[in-house]
Amino acid sequence: MTLFNKRLIDRHQLPFVLKVFNRFNGQEMGQLGNASENGMMLISELPVMVGPDYELQLRLPLTGGGHQFVNLTASCLWCREDQTPGYYDSGFMLLQAPREYDDFVRSLQEYFSFRASSTSV
Repeated sequence: MTLFNKRLIDRHQLPFVLKVFNRFNGQEMGQLGNASENGMMLISELPVMVGPDYELQLRLPLTGGGHQFVNLTASCLWCREDQTPGYYDSGFMLLQAPREYDDFVRSLQEYFSFRASSTSV
């Protein structure tokens, strides 16, 4: 029986979590769990009320320092307890998102796509 010593797909380690803020008061709401063209999941320490529209802000780090602010309007469709005690997952449908958000989602898809490494076995 042969064991594989090399990983066929490179592991991606995230250097930080992306926090999600209330756009109007700057208060942190939680962190981004996942993102797609039409929605996103928020992981938070408090449950989010289902139904209302929210004005959210992502603060994307820039290479030279600072942040790019991406403002979103989204409606919370569901909220449930996370597998981790004391945390909640909430699903948002985007109602209004700028081009920068679409660019961000595309870059995440490219970064996390499963492509065989050129050094694979």
